[in-house]
Amino acid sequence: MDQLIAEDPTHIGPYRLIARLGAGGMGLVYLGRSEAGRTVAVKVVQAEHAQHPEFRRRFTREVAAARRVGGTWTAAVLDADTEAQVPWVATQYIPGPDLTTVVAKDFGPLPEHSVRTLANRLATALESVHGAGLIHRDLKPSNVLVTVDGPRVIDFGIARAMDSLAGDSLHTRTGMLIGSPGFMSPEQVRGLELTPASDVFCLGAVLVYAATGRLLFGATETGLNAHLFRIAEEEADLTGVPESLVDLVRACLHKDPAQRPKPADVVARTAGDQGGEWLPGSVLAQLGRHAAQLLDFAPEARAATRPDPRVPAQPQYADRPQPLPRIPRTHRRRRRTAARRRGSGRP
Repeated sequence: MDQLIAEDPTHIGPYRLIARLGAGGMGLVYLGRSEAGRTVAVKVVQAEHAQHPEFRRRFTREVAAARRVGGTWTAAVLDADTEAQVPWVATQYIPGPDLTTVVAKDFGPLPEHSVRTLANRLATALESVHGAGLIHRDLKPSNVLVTVDGPRVIDFGIARAMDSLAGDSLHTRTGMLIGSPGFMSPEQVRGLELTPASDVFCLGAVLVYAATGRLLFGATETGLNAHLFRIAEEEADLTGVPESLVDLVRACLHKDPAQRPKPADVVARTAGDQGGEWLPGSVLAQLGRHAAQLLDFAPEARAATRPDPRVPAQPQYADRPQPLPRIPRTHRRRRRTAARRRGSGRP
């Protein structure tokens, strides 16, 4: 998390803002706290998106649906104001890093039992999302938060509101993809109507990433169009995926949505023994340190926050007029007495 900068608001709705958690295509995410002390993640929509009536209509609908999502492995939507000048939505704050940070920066690929548990709990989360009539549409490692007791899925369904900004291509009017190139289903690439099976494909891609540390169809630096073609037409390389999970992951990644397993099938095939710690000890220790940092985090006083580089600094004037020195009361009394004597002619 980062300190707030000068341009950030101090409050959004009933929440006092404490820090910046990140930014995405839809807007900024802040760490906020209610008067009762509850910590939340507040996502604020970009003003340019809020200007579009169709976006507002879809955003309102998707937030209302997201508030109905229950389940253990999701971050609950707690509050929202879709009619505000700048719409926002507040969700349960999950004190843990995302899966990208865990795999790419801190520890590398997860062991087999961790990937199996991840599959079980993400599929359980998708059951809750789909049960509320939503499709996640953007299931990827950065939308999976890792905690001591299990993963949590965030941002479910909200990505659909961005569809109203899309033209005939996959790009929005601001040039952003609907979805993330490394974790998109073939039907997303082809611009077809999405079903819950699209999320199952993305689940398979997330599991490959968690098990191997690499993107399903390679890096996107080779060119976006080439990458999208591989998603739509080529078979995924599952080298490095644990043998006990290869068949399940391959089924999730079937090009035909109708041939993919349902989330309930994934849950059943990964149930097994979920007892004990689901992550290696080194990862759990890091999560403990992360939670401690949150408790110790103290926002800087707004006057002391680092300046926004886009705001010109105000000049300081050394020769600014200074107030006249204050004359002590006893000196003022003596001067008044002397003036009266001069007026009366007395010495």
